[in-house]
Amino acid sequence: MKLSHLDLVSHSPEETQKIGARIGEVALAGDIFLLVGRLGTGKTCLTQGIAHGLDIKEYALSPSFVIVRELYGRLPLYHIDLFRLDHIEEIEELGLDDYLYGKGVCVVEWAEKGLSVLPTEYLLIQIDFLSDTERSFRLKPRGKRYLEILDQLKPLTLNS
Repeated sequence: MKLSHLDLVSHSPEETQKIGARIGEVALAGDIFLLVGRLGTGKTCLTQGIAHGLDIKEYALSPSFVIVRELYGRLPLYHIDLFRLDHIEEIEELGLDDYLYGKGVCVVEWAEKGLSVLPTEYLLIQIDFLSDTERSFRLKPRGKRYLEILDQLKPLTLNS
């Protein structure tokens, strides 16, 4: 039976990075991960883990001031941050198609700001506070590829 979503819990930033690393390990060119959560929930921490899973040696900082950072490992990681954008027109004008439909992996922080102009198939990752150090992750796939990713990540639930 295919999962409609996958719930995970992280008890520390290190565990959040481990979840991200597993996502990065199963990622393929063209994958899109949309991160949604309040300020400080761990979107960038999760992205750092994804970068590690893609064998990227460079530290994945939040790209808030540059909107897109490109990091290179097994696959390119396009780390996109929509935090500073307030209008959908600003997002449309960025010309993100080269990244979103390119040969790398896209991670979009504050993705809720651009859902109407982003691709229709992706893995949405909703991050919420449980406590000062604990976070909940709800992974919601949109499309066949992302259902496959959920199946690959399901063993993580045994450890969370």
